[in-house]
Amino acid sequence: MPELGNNIDKPENIHRNLMQMVKNLKLHVFSHGRSQDNISGSPIFILTGFPGLEAMEPWLAIPLLLLYAISIVGNALILVIVKEEQSLHQPMYYFLSLLSVNDLGVSLSTLPTVLAALCFHAPEVTFEGCLAQMFFIHLFSWTESGILLAMSLDRYVAICNPLRYATILTNAHIAAMGLATLLRSFLLILVFPLLLQRLPFCHTRNVLSHAYCLHVDMIKLACADVTLSSHYGLSIVLLTFGLDSALIFLSYIMILHSVLAIASHEERLKTLNTCVSHICAVLIFYVPMVSVSIVHRFGGSLPHVVHILMSILYLFVPPMLNPIIYSIKTKEIRRRLLKMLFRVKF
Repeated sequence: MPELGNNIDKPENIHRNLMQMVKNLKLHVFSHGRSQDNISGSPIFILTGFPGLEAMEPWLAIPLLLLYAISIVGNALILVIVKEEQSLHQPMYYFLSLLSVNDLGVSLSTLPTVLAALCFHAPEVTFEGCLAQMFFIHLFSWTESGILLAMSLDRYVAICNPLRYATILTNAHIAAMGLATLLRSFLLILVFPLLLQRLPFCHTRNVLSHAYCLHVDMIKLACADVTLSSHYGLSIVLLTFGLDSALIFLSYIMILHSVLAIASHEERLKTLNTCVSHICAVLIFYVPMVSVSIVHRFGGSLPHVVHILMSILYLFVPPMLNPIIYSIKTKEIRRRLLKMLFRVKF
């Protein structure tokens, strides 16, 4: 008959088993807590310059810095010219000043991280810093669309209803349109960081696709359902850019209808020539913007360099070209610029 003691663990065995269970429990709690920290802690975002060409990035940064210099100097000159030249204190040039201020904002909002990533090899940016940059980049993009719409209204009133131009486009009305455009953009874009703050990120170091933070780029790195953020972003793109571009197109249909009613061929060309600068500004803003949206949402299989080039076209080219176009096509600005830079007398 077997002894009862053989079926019962000895006290030292029970103690050893209990200690092992406690040790395993501690390891599990520590591991779980560390994974929770990775998800809920403040993540770091890694900026990307030109993948595969890291050794050449300082050289590739030179043309980008040249674009920045042209953009900042060109838009600053437009502001100085409009301020100093009394004859340019008109609605058309006030709207142009708003466009120049906005283009300066676009350039200055991307400049710090581009310099950090490409020139100083400091690609890390905090979550809060990335949110702030993303907010300002999109704020200025949405504001630019509203300014271009306001400029189309200016051209419509000037050509289709010239007798009421001075009474419709007063300084107070221009200021109200500018504030309304900014407020619309602010309220729509404010939702982006509010939604992103609620999303967990699975990694403490998250690699971005560009040398700056964009909303569509950040939500791809979240480890949660981003349907709400994605659908909201698409909705406001269609609502604002879609509506603004449709209204701009409609205004030019009515402008063309009025121009065709002018008997003189020379007067037709002269009238249409006042719209050329604005049409160019609209095209160089909306075409890259639509292209970037298509590439981001449907071009996942395209080489990464395509995404980089499209984003450069979207964020770098319009602020650079706008002052050049208006300086070339607007006689008053061109004359004042030549007088300022080269002391040319007219």
